[in-house]
Parts: sequence; structure tokens; C-alpha cells
Amino acid sequence: MAKLTEQDILGWNGPEEDYMNADHLAFFRERLLHMKEELLANASQTSQHLQEQEATPDPADRATLEEEYALELRTRDRERKLLMKIDSTVKKIDDGSYGYCEDTGEPIGLARLMARPTASLSLEAQERRERLKKQYAD
Repeated sequence: MAKLTEQDILGWNGPEEDYMNADHLAFFRERLLHMKEELLANASQTSQHLQEQEATPDPADRATLEEEYALELRTRDRERKLLMKIDSTVKKIDDGSYGYCEDTGEPIGLARLMARPTASLSLEAQERRERLKKQYAD
């Protein structure tokens, strides 16, 4: 069978028992691995960029450069965490639990997974967690 496209995924309205079939799993595995490749390429660019750092005598320029590098490192740290999440998500594809909410066991939904392939909660469960977190933060 031909590879699925984003339009195929978003337009899918097959039977519930066909949710997360082999074609869906292959589509999301490929999408996650592509995300991982991009993140690893970004990390490599950051390493090169930081090694090329040039010393500048002007304190204002130096401060600006240091701020840019700090922002770049924070971004890479978020991406490092996303890489770990991608790896754990690929394991879910392998063990057959991908696409189902960790809290309820209900399908997360293809549209949500298209928007966030690493989602582990249904929209309702995510909103419930955020409400509880906000409640305890207040």
C-alpha cells in the first residue's frame, strides 16, 4: 500500500477498530524519526557555532553574544528533552500503546497526533491535568 500523507491522516474516518493501524503507525514513526534527525542536525550546528565563538573587546557586543548563546543553549536543552520524548514515543509505537491516552486508555486522535506527534494524553486529559496543576499552583 502507498505511504499515507498528512491529508490521508487528517481525512481518515475509518472504523474505530482500525485506529492506529499499521499504516498509521508507519506514518507517525517516519514523522518522529524525521523530527529527531532535524533536532540532531540543529544540535550539531549549535556545537559548531559555539566553537566558532569569537572574542570581542567591546563589553556591549560581548554581552549580546553571551545572551544569544544562552538563548541558543536553552533552546537546545528543550530540544534535548524533546529527543528523549521522541525516543520514548517510538518505543510506544513498537509496543503497541502509541496513540492512546496514558490516563484513560482512550484514543488520542489523529488530528492531535498530527499537531503533536509526541502527545501521550488526550486533549481532555491534558486539559484536566493543566486545571489541576493550576489549582495547586494558586
